Amino acid sequence: MARSMPEERDSQRTMQVVNHIRALIEDGTLQAGDKVPPEREFAHMLHISRASLRTGIGYLAAMGVMNVRHGVGTFVADGPAEFGKTSLSLMSALHGFQSWQMFEARIVIESQVAGLAAERGTDEHHAAMAEEVAEMFSLLDGPAEYLVHDVLFHRTISKASGNPILAAVIETITSALYEDRLQTVEYSTDMRESAEMHREIYRAIRLRDAQEARRLMREHLELARDAQKLEKHDEQRSEQTFSARKSAAVASVSQTS
Repeated sequence: MARSMPEERDSQRTMQVVNHIRALIEDGTLQAGDKVPPEREFAHMLHISRASLRTGIGYLAAMGVMNVRHGVGTFVADGPAEFGKTSLSLMSALHGFQSWQMFEARIVIESQVAGLAAERGTDEHHAAMAEEVAEMFSLLDGPAEYLVHDVLFHRTISKASGNPILAAVIETITSALYEDRLQTVEYSTDMRESAEMHREIYRAIRLRDAQEARRLMREHLELARDAQKLEKHDEQRSEQTFSARKSAAVASVSQTS
């Protein structure tokens, strides 16, 4: 119980940020393209630390609600907010969708999207991908922060495909998988390999090699799927170890009482 309390508090602070921004969007205070208050001011308004605010903003950025422009500020995404819509994660809970099924759908669709991005991507898209790859390499020791830029990289590829319908489908699947991955990413052991694969995908897209982009994206997502399985296994093993130690400690106290 004691081990989960800090994580629970962090989750509550994150949702405090999410719910506050949601309310501002729903009542029209914040609209598409609007800039949110500076970090220090915003954190003071919410009575939370700047670190907690950054975590909440990162969550919203990964969900496609916020757009973080380095050195400029944080803005409400230009597209319509996803708040209030039935998410794939909720549909999964209702209808029994499995994580492997969502990954399979993502692999099939996003590998083709990468090929389209290689054919249609602009210099602006290429620059955005390069920036996200650089951020990933700078955050190899910060799995949760790394994951945000991982998601943003894939979102840029979807935009570069030039097909907003495919981009919306990928966004829905990625958002559902993101929430699941966020729970296990701290157990990841292949951050550098993942960053290298993202760089190779970027290079193929920049060179307009659609066939190679499709191949690399499929390979990357298949490895990501397998890695998440291992992360879940490690998470469960860690929880079991913690429970066993806690039980042993309780038993020891009872024997000495």
